[in-house]
Parts: sequence; C-alpha cells; structure tokens
Amino acid sequence: MIYFSSALAIGISLAPVFFFLLSLIFLDSYKLVKGKSVSAAILYGCLVAGTSYFLNSWVQQGTGLDFRLFTRYLSPVNEEILKALFLVYLIRWKRIGFMVDATIYGFAVGAGFAFIENLYYLTTNPEADFFLWVIRGFGTAVMHGGTTAIVALLAKRESDARGSEHVSIFWKGLIIAVVIHSYYNHFFLHPLFSPLSIIVGLPITLMVVFQQSEKATREWLGVGFDTDVQLLQLITSGNLPQTRIGTYLKTLQNRFRGEVIADLICYLQIYLELSIRAKGVLLMREAGFNPPTEPDTKEKFAELDYLERSIGKTGKLALHPFLHTSSRNLWQLNMLQR
Repeated sequence: MIYFSSALAIGISLAPVFFFLLSLIFLDSYKLVKGKSVSAAILYGCLVAGTSYFLNSWVQQGTGLDFRLFTRYLSPVNEEILKALFLVYLIRWKRIGFMVDATIYGFAVGAGFAFIENLYYLTTNPEADFFLWVIRGFGTAVMHGGTTAIVALLAKRESDARGSEHVSIFWKGLIIAVVIHSYYNHFFLHPLFSPLSIIVGLPITLMVVFQQSEKATREWLGVGFDTDVQLLQLITSGNLPQTRIGTYLKTLQNRFRGEVIADLICYLQIYLELSIRAKGVLLMREAGFNPPTEPDTKEKFAELDYLERSIGKTGKLALHPFLHTSSRNLWQLNMLQR
C-alpha cells in the first residue's frame, strides 16, 4: 500500500509536466528534436537538480539567510542559471534552429529538474497529503519547465535578431524566469491559486509563441528555398559571366588568384546545394515524410571543408553577399551533416 501511494504521488507530481513536454514534441511539425536529444536535456535537468541542492545548501549557510527568504530570492537565481547553462551550449554551438526547438529543449531540462526535486520531496515527506502532490505536479513542475523554456525561446529570438550567440542574449529570459520562480515561491495567493496561475498562464504563453515560431519557420523556408534555387540556377546556367554573380566575381580578380576564384565558385555552388537539400528535408518532414540522407552528403561536406580552407576567411567574406550565414542557416547545415 505504501509503495502504491508513493507511486501515485510521484505520478501526480510529474504527469502534467511530461504530458506538456510530449504535447510540444507532437505539435512540432518538423520533428527536428530527436528523442535522444530530449533525453539528454532531461538527464541534464536531473543532474542540475542534484547540483543545485548542494549549491543552495552551501550558499544558504554562507549567507546565513532564513530558509523562507533564501527560497524566495536566492535559490531561484541559482537554479535558473544552472538550468540555462545547457541552453547556452546548444545555442552557441548552433544545435538549435528555431524557437520551437528551444522551447522543447528548455521544457525538457525543467522536466528533468522537477523529476529529481519531487523524488527528493517524496523521500523527505513520505506522509504528505494528496493536495501537496497536486500542487507540486500542476504548479512547481510546470513552473520549472516553463521558466527554462522561456529562457530558451527568448535567447533564440535574440540570437536570430542580432545574428550572435553571445551570452548576453540570455539575460532577458533569465530575469523573467527568476521573477516567475520567485513569485511562485512567495505564495502570495492561496496555495491552490499559485499553481493554477502557472498551469494556465505558462502553457498558454508558450503555445502562442510556439505557433508564431512555426509560422515564421514556414515563411523562412519558402523564401530561403526560392532564393537558393535561383542563385544555384544562375551558377549552373553556363552564362555565369553575364550574371550578377559573374559581374561581382570580376571585381575580385585583382584580389584573388584565378584558382581561388574557381574555388569561390565551387564553394558557393556546394553550399547552395546543401542548403537546398536541408530545406527540402524540412519541407518533407512538415508534410509527414522522413526522407533518407543522400549518400553523397558526407562527401559534399568534406569538399566544402576543403574549399573553405582553400579560400580562407577573406574568401568567405567576399562571398558574404550570396551566403545566408545567420545562425539558423548554419544550423540547417549542421542538422543535415548529423
């Protein structure tokens, strides 16, 4: 009977956050976030929960703050920063392409954190009543997932807007996450209303952003695909000297040797071919298909790497008017390579 009640308690405390996470994954039209990646994010959240326990204990002892004050003002800062570190890695290494992906990763980290935190509460409060587990499941767990998702999607939006992955893109989301976390720990309202405001407010907010991101993704795919195809057709038309690309390359003849000019053209052609291929994969996934990777993809990336070394940084800068080098476009090439 004890084991049954414990299993019921942990199930109630975790079901909402994992249900919402699965809903986000299901609603993602492009299915870009793999199950292995979601599992890694959940595992990281679990590890962070354990780390934050020792960090919070150490900081509280060092500051001498009352437990209530500490949980309201300092522990939210520690926990939100630790959860966000995984997102810093993903965005800086271009592992996230869209805000949809960022939302899923962020919520998965928060779900892992809530899993360990609720297990800890279960072991330290085995006699807690049913009402406590409802609060922890529909309030605390969803709060942890939602705040980290907010950090992720705002950071990704800032990254896309600035064209940068600098750590400063995370401050706005972190501040909002800490404020929400602190608000929840204050329990300004009746214990039932605080989790109710979280379970209603955060999911609705995330779903609105989710839908806007999906719309923006479709628009980006359509415009980017058409542009890349037009550029590739100009290069392969056999009339390159008469095109705007040919005219531009002529202006570079005084700066680069003839063989480097040839490498610049080859680099641009392969880059566009891979970009079109990646966008085609995304469009097919949205339509419900899961196309296999083309057999020559690995060889094309190897050739692209060789040409990149050949033309150097100066050559890449010279091609900048024709290359889509935002973090989103670089991510799509990473996605195709993986």
